[in-house]
Formats: sequence, C-alpha cells, structure tokens
Amino acid sequence: MLIKRYRDLFYIALGSLIYAIAINYFLIPTMLGEGGVTGLTTIAYYTLKIPTYLTNFVLNGLLLLVGLRFLDRKTIIRSLWAVVWLSIFLRIPVFYVYHTNQTIIPTIFGGVLTGISMSLILNAGGSIAGSTVLGRIFNKYFGTPVGSATLFFDLAVAIPSMFIIGFEKMLLTVLGLYISAKITNLSLARFGAKRVLQVISNQYEDIAQSISDNLGQGVTVVQAAGFYSKSDRPIIYFICTPKEMAHIIPVIRDADPQALIVTESVRSVRAADLYRLL
Repeated sequence: MLIKRYRDLFYIALGSLIYAIAINYFLIPTMLGEGGVTGLTTIAYYTLKIPTYLTNFVLNGLLLLVGLRFLDRKTIIRSLWAVVWLSIFLRIPVFYVYHTNQTIIPTIFGGVLTGISMSLILNAGGSIAGSTVLGRIFNKYFGTPVGSATLFFDLAVAIPSMFIIGFEKMLLTVLGLYISAKITNLSLARFGAKRVLQVISNQYEDIAQSISDNLGQGVTVVQAAGFYSKSDRPIIYFICTPKEMAHIIPVIRDADPQALIVTESVRSVRAADLYRLL
C-alpha cells in the first residue's frame, strides 16, 4: 500500500512536469491560450508579465480551498502536491525556445502533452486544480466524464481570450483543449480496463476448470437455457485482463473448438475503481 502511495505521488509529479513542458515550450512561445486557471495564467503573463508559476500557485490554491467542501481529503492533498510541483517546474528557466510558423504543430503537441499529464495526475488521485477541480465536482455529482467537464470550464476562459491573443490563436487554443480532453478520457478509460468473457459450450465444466486453473481465480457459471434447442446451456462468465484473455482463448479452443465466445470491455470491476472519479 505504501509503495502504491509513493508511486502515485511520483506519477503526479511526472504529470506536472509534462504539463509545465507543454506550457513553457509549446504554448507560451507560440502565444497560445489555455483553459481554466492555466488560461488565466497565460493571459496574466501576456498582458502583465506576471510569472506563470506565481499565478498558478495563487489561483489554484484558492480553488483548492473551494474544493475542500466537495472533494475528499486525499484528493485535495494530492492536488496540492500537483500544484506545488507544477509551480516548481514552471519556475525552471526554458533551455530551448521553440519557434515555428506552423502554429498547428505546437497546438497538437501541447494538447497531447497536457492530455497525457492530466491522465497521469487524475489516475493517481490528484488534479492540477483549476477547472479540473470543477470537473471532478461535476463528475462526482452528475456523472460527467472529467475530461468533458474540464473542457467545458476551459472553454469558458479560452474563448474570451481571443481579445488578448487574437481570433486565430483562440481557435487553435480550442483545438488544443479538445485534443487534451480526448487524450484524457481515452487514457483514463484504459487504466484498470478489463475484459468480460462469456463462453457457451457443452464442455463447460472442463472449460471452467481450465480457466480457473490458468487464472488462479474463480469463474461464474450462469444457468441458462437455449430457446430453440429447449436444453440447458450454462454460460461461463469471468473477467480478466487483455493479456490473460490472449492466453485463455487457446485453452477454450483446445477444450471445445465449437465453443461460442463473447467478449466485451468493462470500465471497472472493483468498488475502489468505481469510486475513483473518471
């Protein structure tokens, strides 16, 4: 348990580093905007030359105070951990200034990097505060995916930013936010993802025993009946990882080449995963 805690803290710090790289090396040199608090941070930098690390720490700290009422203590602490590390990484001087006339390139890479960083931080139980806190609140009470809810609040800042960065770069900012939201949702959907296998076969007892022996776990046999054949057709139901599925399918085929196998993805299989805000 302690190892997992340290691993989560490491992933939060890593995600904060990636986020800072996206801001310092792709967004600011191209004068692109962002959403939420980060968007306000970039606007403050463009207009008043206020350091990004300072604005990030102050505004996100205030939002975390709001989050105290709606989010659990663990999320708040880990979010504060992320905010502190993000401010530290934003404070590090830029070693190489990236310039290009093709503004679509930093837009895409900035969106991908922020999406990856968000998924790392959120999966580790934290957030970078800002609109992510609001996104988590909406997810907790309304079931809205974090990436989608965050995108909504980000747009509320990104669209008005056109008065500072211009209409074209505002459109690129929105594109970057969309890419980030999609990457966040897709990445989170893969963490803890499992496969459900349902097997229908006359050799169900042998297959169930083989699966149990290979996986080292129990399987469920659902009593069912075929409507056309008017005979019992027990269904073997079990959950495994994609890697385990690749190993189990040949075992089933060896036991009964005519077995009907139905597979589908499941989002989560444990209460702890269900409670996690995705």
